[in-house]
Parts: sequence; C-alpha cells; structure tokens
Amino acid sequence: MNTGKRLEKAQSLVEKSKIYEVEEGLAKVIETATAKFDETIELHVKLGVDGRNADQQVRGTVVLPHGTGRELKVLVIAKGDKADIAKAHGADFVGAEDMIEKITKENWLGFDVCITTPDMMGLVGRIARILGPRGLMPNPKSGTVTTDVAKAIADVKAGKVEYRLDKGNIVHVIIGKKSFGASKLAENLEAVMDAIIKSKPQAAKGTYLKSISLASTMGPGVKIRYQK
Repeated sequence: MNTGKRLEKAQSLVEKSKIYEVEEGLAKVIETATAKFDETIELHVKLGVDGRNADQQVRGTVVLPHGTGRELKVLVIAKGDKADIAKAHGADFVGAEDMIEKITKENWLGFDVCITTPDMMGLVGRIARILGPRGLMPNPKSGTVTTDVAKAIADVKAGKVEYRLDKGNIVHVIIGKKSFGASKLAENLEAVMDAIIKSKPQAAKGTYLKSISLASTMGPGVKIRYQK
C-alpha cells in the first residue's frame, strides 16, 4: 500500500470532530500507526498562554517512566574531573575546544543532547547560533548546564524529555513508541501532562489546556480529553 492510501485509510478510522478519552485515543493512535517501522508517538498540547510574554512561558523537563524508546547520543562539553566523570557515566562524546571546532568547521551534529558545565558556557556560546535553532543549546532550565554531569547524563539516558512552547503556544513532546503499548504510553502521557499542569504560569488567564492531541510519526492526529 502506498503512503497516500495508507494515510487515507488511517484517517478514515479517526472521527475528526470527536474528542476521545485517553485510553480510547491511545488505542486509535496505535491502530493508525501502520508504517513498517516502530512509529514515535507525540503529544501536542495547545495552551491558553501568550508565550510572547516572559511571565507566561511554559518550559521544563520530565523523566518519562518508560523512557522515550530512543537511544540518545549525549555530548558533554567539559574539562578536567568533569570530563572524566562524563566519560565514566556513559557520555557518547566528551571534549571542549576540540568539539567546538568539530561542530564549527565540520558542521558536525552527531548528538541529540548537549550537556555542559557552567564554567564552559563562554566556550559553548561560540556555537549558540548553530545549536540554538536546532534545540541543542544547553540551558540551566532543562538541566543541561550543571555541575552534576553524572545525573544529567543519567536523566537523559533514562528518558528525560524537555517541553516548551513553540510560537503557536503549543507544546510538542515525545511520549514513546508504538511498541510500548497503550498502558506504558498512558503512564508516560500522565507524567508529561502533570508536569505541564504544574508549570502553569500565574499570569495565565482563562482555560489553560485548550486542546490536546496525539499522533504517530506517519499517522493522523487524535484529539483527547485529559482529566486527573
């Protein structure tokens, strides 16, 4: 079946106007994830905030109970003892000026997460224009600028994800793979939703959770209702 026909069939299984309960919505997402690979499942949450205002930003991290299903490559930019600790705790790449040069001159981006220590931020700032647009720039709020590199690496490897608003005031977060099944995906979803709800800015007015939907990599969106 070609991609167009496959997607058309998947879309026919979802009622566009219906808002599904979480369990039923997850079942629909799994049912419509019919690609030949293990599709990633994403959660999309439209929030009633205005991200243009500093006091209405929503950003944070959460470690998913069952991980993301992805093997993330971690780059640690550090020196001395911190570099040694990073190597000992499973960082895939460790370095300082040599890594900055590799990224700058070779346009190398063979990693998913960049962690650094506070004293190295001046150095990392040289590649901010490269890392920033790709969401790879270390940030204290996401736990990727820290003196505890061992914990930062462990969190990433355990399935820590970052959530933050895009320009449309929507948060997009991976909650796992199709192969996880509905139960594990539901627990990951709950962890993310709890974190987003706890991150509600005091300045936010009106309805905070405006709309919530799920989608697989190649499948249609499924609207869901989330209630604690």
